[in-house]
Amino acid sequence: MKIRYYPSYVIKCLRFGLGVFLIPLFIWSQNEVKEPYLKVLGTIQDGGSPHIGCEKICCNALSQEQRSERSVTSLAILAPLTNSSLLFEATPDIVAQWSELQGTSVSIFLTHAHMGHYSGLIHLGREALGAKNIPVYAMPQMRAFLTENGPWNQLLALKNIKLIPLEANTSVTPNNQIKVTPFLVPHRDEFSETVGYRIQGPEKSILFIPDIDKWSQWDKNLIEVLETVDYAFIDATFFDTKEINYRPIAEIPHPLVTETILSLSMASKILKNKVYFIHMNHTNPLLNSESKASHWVKKQGFNIARKGQQFKL
Repeated sequence: MKIRYYPSYVIKCLRFGLGVFLIPLFIWSQNEVKEPYLKVLGTIQDGGSPHIGCEKICCNALSQEQRSERSVTSLAILAPLTNSSLLFEATPDIVAQWSELQGTSVSIFLTHAHMGHYSGLIHLGREALGAKNIPVYAMPQMRAFLTENGPWNQLLALKNIKLIPLEANTSVTPNNQIKVTPFLVPHRDEFSETVGYRIQGPEKSILFIPDIDKWSQWDKNLIEVLETVDYAFIDATFFDTKEINYRPIAEIPHPLVTETILSLSMASKILKNKVYFIHMNHTNPLLNSESKASHWVKKQGFNIARKGQQFKL
């Protein structure tokens, strides 16, 4: 084999050129990791997918890979500069979702007292993580529910968690890069009130409403709210009347995706593109990215949240 030698000035030029190329990449990557970002940790309704007792094709035909892609609805805000994270919802899938938080200092925000949104707190107790004073932000009725009922009040007695009061329309700053504002939404409030969140980062803002009865029952106009944020993760529990066996829409305590799209039909393309449908029931065809329903939603100008998506804040 013939070895070819290059003059030293050629080697120097190559080194210089490589350095010019790599230094901006290094600087970009360093800046990138310092900026807070949102990560979608789950998109499924409370009961998960596959769903207990479901023998339909939507559950029993799932491959192992498809199963691994399905977790109960949760968002995380990771702030590398402060080595902290905000976990929105403590779901039944919190064990796997916790590993996505990369060893950061975690604070938890709860929307309400339905099983998919708070029951993961149990893993913070002494039988599992044995956590120490993890901040859990909650509204008054939600705090009362956790304080007055076991096993949740044991988490407080053992100082696994500490409750941080929230009030509607009053912002909190869990770290110096993120501001979080809860607001009330109408929902089945058997055990607590229900809130959505507006999350403000250094550059971008997020709307998070995983559960709401009907947009028409809310005291705000969805289009007007969309104008004030950059991304909106909103209730998509059921897709259409066919999915719910043509039951009267009024009986369903969620806006159908088709209802939401109809209500936003007059919105601009820019506003529609802010919407990411989330919190999908195990029967929802939007869970299949190749379904006719998914293609139709995209064609209308909207998005569907997928586990693992990341958004710069």
